[in-house]
Amino acid sequence: MNVRTSCAITRALIDLAALRHNLRRVREAAPGKHIMAIIKADAYGHGLIRIARALIPDVDSLGVARLEEAMRLRDAGIAQSITLLEGFLEAAELVVIVQQRLNVVVHRREQIAILEQASLKQPLGVWLKVDTGMHRLGIAPAEVKQAWQRLQFCSGIETLGLMTHLANADDRSDNVTLRQLEYFNQTTAGITAPRSIANSAGILGWPESHVDWVRPGVMLYGVSPFTGGHGEQEGLQPVMTLCSRLIAVNRLHKGDAVGYGGSWVCPEDMPVGVIAAGYGDGYPRHAESGTPVLVNGRRVPLIGRVSMDMITVDLRSQPQTQVGDPVVLWGKGLPVEEIARYASTIPYELLCGVARRVEFVEITKEPQNEVT
Repeated sequence: MNVRTSCAITRALIDLAALRHNLRRVREAAPGKHIMAIIKADAYGHGLIRIARALIPDVDSLGVARLEEAMRLRDAGIAQSITLLEGFLEAAELVVIVQQRLNVVVHRREQIAILEQASLKQPLGVWLKVDTGMHRLGIAPAEVKQAWQRLQFCSGIETLGLMTHLANADDRSDNVTLRQLEYFNQTTAGITAPRSIANSAGILGWPESHVDWVRPGVMLYGVSPFTGGHGEQEGLQPVMTLCSRLIAVNRLHKGDAVGYGGSWVCPEDMPVGVIAAGYGDGYPRHAESGTPVLVNGRRVPLIGRVSMDMITVDLRSQPQTQVGDPVVLWGKGLPVEEIARYASTIPYELLCGVARRVEFVEITKEPQNEVT
């Protein structure tokens, strides 16, 4: 038996069958489109290499933010098409980018100037990014056609297409998305090239954004891209389940204060459970009392402050609970979106913040009776 596995208490279970289910959901929502799977930030905390290997048979490209992420994929033997969403910062990076057969997003005039001066030994694939209202990265609309023409004259450049990013697509009632789409179409009119607009929210909520390529991110991991939503509502399944166990069940008395600062006081004699997980594992420190936790598959409320290694829960609804009983902090049966709301944050942050001391365990078996 592996000692590390046998001793692990807090674990992140990574369900690769759920990942593949969510990819099928992308294809259902945007049939016939090329897919660039976004796996930046260590695949949203799920593990860059494991997620890439699970996806590459069924996607057309992988999207990462930075060169370091792409190099990890290449070093792991992954030969799939990879796009650097932040592009490159300086000319020196182009040597590695071309050598590793990476594609880049060009979003600044200065990058085009670097490409015009570059002597590339191999072809370089380029996406030109248009700023249609996000105002973060992208070429100003008035400069897009000139920028596209300049790229056509760059030696060794293969122009892969035009892209933009949606700023407000997580709100289905916000017309900013429609204005962005209209602006993109007007700005790129007359340019014959593949296009890419839809992120996860665009894929699920804005069919008008389904052009040649779609770029699913958070939905691949089973999380709703919409404000206030849950992945299950969108036909998604959670890929990560963060779980632990009870390490103590204390019989406390009325008036006993629980945890640092004594911010929660027992209203009556009651059992209080101690769970081996805290902000040192990535559980949100600011999760408030009342945040749900699953113990033996049933909800109980968090009480008191989250500490580095432990949280405490009210077990009055489960008086027979024992040390060693299983706990789910988020994931299957308990949406990470819900935990994020209790902690006044977003699910992206929770998923990306799981600590390195947590053991990651892959689950690969396809469910026999999959619910879609």
